[in-house]
Amino acid sequence: MSLQQLLSERFSTRAFTEQAVEQATLESIFEHAQLSPSNCNVQPWQVYVVSGEKKEQLKQAFMKALMSGAKPSPEFDWTPQYQGVHRERQFGSANALYTSMGIAREDKQARQMAMVRNWQFFDAPHVAFFTMEKYLNIMGAVDLGIYAQTLSLLMQEQGIASCMQGALGQFPEPVKTLLNIPEERGILFGMSFGYAAKDAPANRTRTERESLANAVSFFD
Repeated sequence: MSLQQLLSERFSTRAFTEQAVEQATLESIFEHAQLSPSNCNVQPWQVYVVSGEKKEQLKQAFMKALMSGAKPSPEFDWTPQYQGVHRERQFGSANALYTSMGIAREDKQARQMAMVRNWQFFDAPHVAFFTMEKYLNIMGAVDLGIYAQTLSLLMQEQGIASCMQGALGQFPEPVKTLLNIPEERGILFGMSFGYAAKDAPANRTRTERESLANAVSFFD
């Protein structure tokens, strides 16, 4: 399958089957992801892949935090609020998802429950947490983004679906406690992955892309 096909067929999957990815396949995918480019070849990513019982423990820890009314406490700066066209695209994305799921705009409770699904990993059998040394700041964040994109396309090539989730960096404490992540290493974001539940309403969601003319300027 060509890279163009992979890009055109991949989407953010928000409903998964229980089928786990074989360990040998996982190791091969993550091994090839090590070829991702990074600034000065620093390779800042430290990835934690969680499955099985440990994943269930983590899900319960997230639910406990949410039920307690805990506020997000990300280790990196997630404070900027989208403005202008970026906010319009954010609303468009949310509207596409909730429309696919049959959730009305005024049904705030249903929308909130759909949001909570992030911390249940959308029932995916695996979840990856992308971390880096905190001092790297935006330099490391750029490299982690490149790495995660590479990883998702390698998964797509193997028929493995995924969903990038900024939400998984919002409550770092239970993750760092359960996985013994050093304090100097911060969780930037996460990704749930596995095999897509093909008939799930959420997986019918598709979002629009901006035109080339509005996204790229060519000079010669």
